Amino acid sequence: MLTHTTTRVLEPSDLGAALAVLESEPVANAFVTSRVQIAGLDPWRLGGEMWGWYADGRLRSLCYSGANLVPICAGPEAVRAFADRARRAGRRCSSIVGPAEPTAELWRLLEPGWGPAREVRANQPLMVTESPSADVEPDPLVRRVRKDEMDILMPACVDMFTEEVGVSPLAGDGGLLYQARVAELIGAGRSFARIDDGKVVFKAEIGATTPQACQIQGVWVAPEYRGRGLSETGMAAVLRYALADVAPVVSLYVNDYNTPARKAYRRIGFRETGTFMSVLF
Repeated sequence: MLTHTTTRVLEPSDLGAALAVLESEPVANAFVTSRVQIAGLDPWRLGGEMWGWYADGRLRSLCYSGANLVPICAGPEAVRAFADRARRAGRRCSSIVGPAEPTAELWRLLEPGWGPAREVRANQPLMVTESPSADVEPDPLVRRVRKDEMDILMPACVDMFTEEVGVSPLAGDGGLLYQARVAELIGAGRSFARIDDGKVVFKAEIGATTPQACQIQGVWVAPEYRGRGLSETGMAAVLRYALADVAPVVSLYVNDYNTPARKAYRRIGFRETGTFMSVLF
């Protein structure tokens, strides 16, 4: 018996069905879930379209198409359908990111038309914890960044982004969107740093948040302070805030070649539970 499948752009009335798919994998989908819970499915508020793949009339898979292209709970058939739609629309995203298997297949199908990529990070371990390790004492000097400290924090954010992504966030619009995002996280109380004598020596943010899980991002230590264990004690402090104030599960993903970071995260209680992949344009 043949399965009838369709793919279409979801509408605001599809919100309940979309959230059911997203919440079936609350940790892996935290980034997109957090956006949908705030903005719904209206493309203007969401910052992109949400594509849905249906099998026999039931919504089974999603793909967020905005600044990032993100396959969600997508098997091979859904990935092919999303690739066809993306190919027809043309590349509008700056990256493809998501669980490694569907992301790799999506890129395999899109690369002939969209390639080459600036960089492919095929193995980014997804790390998760529900409780901090007792082996690392949180840095008592790591705290929430105040709104009046935006100018102090911003250079560290730019350095982190440039070092991690390989391009400056100030390119294009002069950094207006990036500055707005940094300000948003500070205003929400989700930006953390240790600031010594007016200089950021450690920083991190709690980016995506849902009632089920949250995601730490933007971890950075000033170059001259590296090798002193500040990433461990700083992250232990951020993890304490995240578990106490935000969600019962905390996640992050890291490049596989960043051995010191993976070791530090394991020391403070994270374990590797899956693999993400990023294709950067």
